[in-house]
Amino acid sequence: MSSNLTLEKIDQAIQILDENNIDLWMIFTRESATMRDPSMDMVLDANCTWHSAFLINRNGDTTAIIGSLDLSNMQLQSSFKNLIPYVQSIKEPLLDYLNKHNPNKIALNYSVNSNLADGLTYGMFLTLFKYLEGTPFTDRLVSSEDIIASLKGRKSASEIAIMQKAVDETLRIYDEATSFIRPGVTEREIAAFMLGLVKQRGFGLAWEEELCPSVFTGPDTAGAHSGPTDRVVKKGHLLNMDFGIKYKGYCSDLQRTWYIMQDNEDVPPESVQKGFDVLKNSIKVASDKLKPGVLGWEVDAAARNYIVENGYEEFPHGLGHQVGKIVHDGGAGLFPRWERYGTTPFLPIEQNQIFTIEPRLTVPEHGVVTMEEEVVVTETGCRYLSVPQEKLILIK
Repeated sequence: MSSNLTLEKIDQAIQILDENNIDLWMIFTRESATMRDPSMDMVLDANCTWHSAFLINRNGDTTAIIGSLDLSNMQLQSSFKNLIPYVQSIKEPLLDYLNKHNPNKIALNYSVNSNLADGLTYGMFLTLFKYLEGTPFTDRLVSSEDIIASLKGRKSASEIAIMQKAVDETLRIYDEATSFIRPGVTEREIAAFMLGLVKQRGFGLAWEEELCPSVFTGPDTAGAHSGPTDRVVKKGHLLNMDFGIKYKGYCSDLQRTWYIMQDNEDVPPESVQKGFDVLKNSIKVASDKLKPGVLGWEVDAAARNYIVENGYEEFPHGLGHQVGKIVHDGGAGLFPRWERYGTTPFLPIEQNQIFTIEPRLTVPEHGVVTMEEEVVVTETGCRYLSVPQEKLILIK
């Protein structure tokens, strides 16, 4: 039986089609257990084997054209109202559907700017184009990029509630990790402690276990997308972690920073405290800027400029990304106007999108300061899902 969340997202997709004046969204795929189109998780709780077309129509119709051997499974799990099985070829039932509904625009999952809307393989595109030869439909194909960006970005009340729980449980594990962190333990040992709590509580991980949690202690650590090592926590180190869980199919993604006190210290060194305060304030600057209609690069620039104006190098990545069923989700991002991000920094922010805000800066001889918060965009601004880290966590 399909979940209520999946049915919610299908209804939302129909609305988005209407907003974008697109008549039909087609997910054309095969062997999805091996190579699953990223968009399928939003609208389908099952996998297909043979060539399949999952069709969501602006008029409210939802039809799946599938191999006959997939029919029983789709009847149990599919969220699509009409199931059309075939034996020898999908071509004839697919053309029958298109001729019957005669869509003026057909959105397919290809995209230059978004990997999440680029699930149509080149081989499947060639197959589809061959089927459509001699029909008017070859000239009606458009990218589904805008549809998927809105569908993934606009979180329902049910989705927000699940993601709030994921954030809460992530922060709880961070709190318990604080009692484990001490001089002499390694990055790997800290990660193993946290993974034990995750498995004990029945959660999944937001990304692959080798990198989640990522643990970095002291200066000259590995890059931000590296896993924990045998590097030992020492007094005078800044220690930071990047970690998230998966709860009921949705991810969290948060970072926190600690300072390991020297024996003769009552407070952190001035350089460490300043770095923390600048980073904390940059997050506040960004969250104050974030609201519907603002462009993502504008939010990124607000935090980036604040950090540079306070004497630090700019961070070498975007300020924040959307979070959802996968940890890097959605279309619009809080990204700088760099070529690598394509058009995503220029997309307007929408209400009910959930973003991370995650700047970073380096304090020489001590390490990296970074916090990552999660916020949901409201009608007039944004609201924190996480409890912002307001103070440097001190390990004595």
